[in-house]
Amino acid sequence: MTETAAGTDWRAWQESWDRQQEWYMPDREERFRVMLDMVEAFTGPAPRVLDLACGTGSITKRLLDRFPDAVSTGVDLDPALLTIAEGYFAGDERVTFVRADLTDPQWVRALPYETYDAVLTATALHWLRLEPLAALYGQLGGLVREGGVLMNADRMRDPATPRIDAAERAHRHAAMDRARAGGALDWAAWWDLAAEDPVLAAPTAERFAIYGEHAEGDTPSLEWHARTLREAGFAEARAVWSSPSDALVLALK
Repeated sequence: MTETAAGTDWRAWQESWDRQQEWYMPDREERFRVMLDMVEAFTGPAPRVLDLACGTGSITKRLLDRFPDAVSTGVDLDPALLTIAEGYFAGDERVTFVRADLTDPQWVRALPYETYDAVLTATALHWLRLEPLAALYGQLGGLVREGGVLMNADRMRDPATPRIDAAERAHRHAAMDRARAGGALDWAAWWDLAAEDPVLAAPTAERFAIYGEHAEGDTPSLEWHARTLREAGFAEARAVWSSPSDALVLALK
């Protein structure tokens, strides 16, 4: 780590990412709590976890706070968010980070373990289209050990309820507008700050060269996720938490 990077307040960057994400999802901590409850229920207090599309390591942070004997592998392609994650967890031997493209069929070869007790991901896989997401689920079916779990918390739309979805979205965005008027950072404003930081400016520019401005993925229904996970080799799959807009699907190997 460079001298400049070593002096960076990684905790502040981690916390500012969390606050920005909470602007979109006020119930974010609740989904994490349920996710970790289910990790404990199926794997015990010392799991080997794959933090998929880990970003700044938000799941890994909460995992290790609750289960100090856990180990985590964080995987992401975003160089800026990985820079924050690696800075925040520097020196923690329980954590390994891997930069990999989840649409690359060979990405699993970069992992330090052949199997995991749990694969956890949140608010990330909507960046993928249906076909690569189904292919990813197939790969994850081979990574989760027997009796282990995969959990994905994300936007899961129901095409049968357009009026409910529209009303929920209008209500949620009105609350977001009030919070922004009160000084809350949205996604674009957060990235503007990262682009101005001397340590994060270069990886942020690289990040936008990779991804562009917005996700171009899909938000299939909970039923699609559960069915596709069963087709990928999981024995059971269903929601274990939901909000008016999102769901947490758990698949048991």
